Amino acid sequence: MPRGSEELTKSRKEEIVNACAKLYETMSFKDITLKEIGKATSFTRTSIYNYFHTKEEIFLALLQREYDLWNADLDELYQSREAMTVDLFADALAKSLEKRERLLKLMSMNHYDMEENSRMENLTQFKRSYGQSLTAVTRCVEKFFPEMTVGEVQTFIYTFFPFMFGIYPYTYVSQKQQTAMENAGANYVFMSLYEITFSCVKNLLRTRG
Repeated sequence: MPRGSEELTKSRKEEIVNACAKLYETMSFKDITLKEIGKATSFTRTSIYNYFHTKEEIFLALLQREYDLWNADLDELYQSREAMTVDLFADALAKSLEKRERLLKLMSMNHYDMEENSRMENLTQFKRSYGQSLTAVTRCVEKFFPEMTVGEVQTFIYTFFPFMFGIYPYTYVSQKQQTAMENAGANYVFMSLYEITFSCVKNLLRTRG
């Protein structure tokens, strides 16, 4: 790590992560390289190594930031309401994810490669943000549905979070994928990100026990 203030280091990391995010809007994960990220910043590829050792570390930092943004939304939801019906909570949770398309897109990638190719320090920071998401959703469920048992809350969490990994690839279908499904005779019913999340949350809460 180069010498300098903590604020300067944070600012430089942020510039690199922002460049990665921008490239990810039009390029795939496999096509984005450290060289491409360097071109989009004020750094050379060699300079980037002072902050991130691999492309996967940069993507993991981007995913961590997306979790942090979602955590802020969840905290606001928790603080702003004293009670919610099943439908209102499903609506609020679906809308919170509707704003986080990048989070869901990153989640649909191979987490194993991102995590295995990141240093322990970076992976630990990411896991902290991920853990905060688990806690944030858990406390919302516990607050708004106090009649649920510990087991029921746990079942909700460990059903909903794995479900999140499939939201993006199911709701964002390319023309090529759609044509292939039509050619294969697959019975695909399109649902928006909001619709599929709302339906999942509502059904999980209403069918518990």
